Amino acid sequence: MEISNCVNKNVAIEKINAVQPKLNAVVTMVDEANNIKKGKLSGVPVALKDNISTCGIRTTASSRILDNYVPVYDATIVKKLREAGADFVCKASMDELGMGGTNKNAYTGAVHNPYDLNRIPGGSSGGCAALVAAGCVPLAIGTDTGDSIRKPAAYCGVVGVKPTYGRISRYGIIPYASSLDHVGYFTTNVKDAALALEVLAGRDDHDMTSSYEAVKEYSKLLNGDLTNKTIGVFKTVMDEVKNEELKAQFNTLVSKLEEKGAKIVEVEMPKEYMELIAPVYKTIANAEATANHSNLDGIRFGMREEGQNLEEVMTNTRTKGFSSYVRARFVIGSYSLFEENQDRLFRKAQKIRRLIVQAYAKMFEECDAVLSVAAPTIAPLINESTNVRFGVSSFAEEHMQLQNFSGYPSITLPLGKVDSMPVAVNLTCKPFEEQKMFDVSSAIEECTGLKGQCLEG
Repeated sequence: MEISNCVNKNVAIEKINAVQPKLNAVVTMVDEANNIKKGKLSGVPVALKDNISTCGIRTTASSRILDNYVPVYDATIVKKLREAGADFVCKASMDELGMGGTNKNAYTGAVHNPYDLNRIPGGSSGGCAALVAAGCVPLAIGTDTGDSIRKPAAYCGVVGVKPTYGRISRYGIIPYASSLDHVGYFTTNVKDAALALEVLAGRDDHDMTSSYEAVKEYSKLLNGDLTNKTIGVFKTVMDEVKNEELKAQFNTLVSKLEEKGAKIVEVEMPKEYMELIAPVYKTIANAEATANHSNLDGIRFGMREEGQNLEEVMTNTRTKGFSSYVRARFVIGSYSLFEENQDRLFRKAQKIRRLIVQAYAKMFEECDAVLSVAAPTIAPLINESTNVRFGVSSFAEEHMQLQNFSGYPSITLPLGKVDSMPVAVNLTCKPFEEQKMFDVSSAIEECTGLKGQCLEG
């Protein structure tokens, strides 16, 4: 067992059962024999987001339409985790089909933030983040399509990693938006995060988007020396942050990094591009989701509503099987995919995405990593947050979607607390520079002193 501060499977199950009535973070408990295989994760209890296929274990993606779906195969990452000796303890709640940032629209109900039960954990991987923050498991696997790991990590005070696009196989993952989806994970410290990537990363011929790039022993190579490292402060984002206490904590961290030998520079992106992040994301993500989930029709698998004919069965099933929020996203996605709309909506969004990524890449020409706050506020209250993210929002809220557009590796790290709630920073490096990302993150962790922190201390 190499994951630090680790509880065993039985203790993890006891802890989950104790907090589940308060957090509502679990969809299905996994009842299987202890894994006797020896590896880098021997005996480590792991939670899986409920969109990860597990053979013989219900996998619902927190949607009514998949309430009775039991996969007949394991996702590639499930096989990798088993070979490394990990023990699965539960399938964690998520925003339905990954669509949302609150974890309020799960079929099983809202998930609550362990630090304040009246607040959201973030989404869509909110169940995983809550379980790691509550000290139930030291490792939870999720997915990140538009900050879906890194924002919950910020709200729950844990480490959240989205590696380079293609670094981890997505075979066996119920998709959201194929050009944006990444497998990622939560831990409580950087060394564990580095170790987890050693297990999860690598080429998989079942996923043709997965990379042939060699997998390093990230945890053994970990080096927090910042000498000759240039860190870019994302000024365009930081200028939009209104919380003075959060900004003060961020500035203190930057000063400490400079004292440790880092060269600090300010980097910017054109504001007009930043303001297009949200609409471009929503256009592309909803269109790709509409295409990916056209097979959820009540005919091939999943629950089925009766009807007088095939069309009626499909209509009734999709109407009752999806929440109104997801149905709204499908309507928007379908509209942008209509033949007469593709050029002015979907393809235009793809072109703008390319311009945004090109501008983003220029920021890295003068620095090794880019740093900013992960979220400009603490976790919102449940009764004040909304799943309908179709309106105008600050790009300080949406800026981590840049890493989904670009595929760059990105990590969220605890920074401190504001009003007794966690706040966090986000660090991004160039593609496949995960080692550098972990190295700089290790230095950040030394500066904050928040290594391994969870509710149990």
